[in-house]
Amino acid sequence: MLQTSPFLLFDGNCAEAMTFYHRCFGGELTLTKLVDTEMKSMFPPEKHNSIINAHLKSDKVELSATDWMASPAYEPTWGDIVAVFILGDSYDELKEVFDKLSQGARSDRFQELHSMPFGVYGQFFDKFGIHWIFKGDKNPNL
Repeated sequence: MLQTSPFLLFDGNCAEAMTFYHRCFGGELTLTKLVDTEMKSMFPPEKHNSIINAHLKSDKVELSATDWMASPAYEPTWGDIVAVFILGDSYDELKEVFDKLSQGARSDRFQELHSMPFGVYGQFFDKFGIHWIFKGDKNPNL
């Protein structure tokens, strides 16, 4: 079943911001540093203490977030710091929506659905400028 939630991108202060939101909304907060994942070798050492994934879930809200991990070629700008996060149970479920939403998407920031250590991942800015990020369970066929 597909689910959506806001996805926030921070410029180095993700832990501070999500801790603040946790105090405001309560619930359970999970913060994962890049250094604690298999993906740390994919990034320079100065990024290793950054938050690769933050998740806050309470009876009031559900938010996901990260520190900015894009290359220096893509500095965070106002339109880049909020996205719609699409979570799915299967690659096929995600792929169907991904293909529909990505019609006319910007090519400069397009990442097709692909396998990552944490599961299936892809993202793009649609033809209206909305940032979509997709994540699903690991797909043994990718």
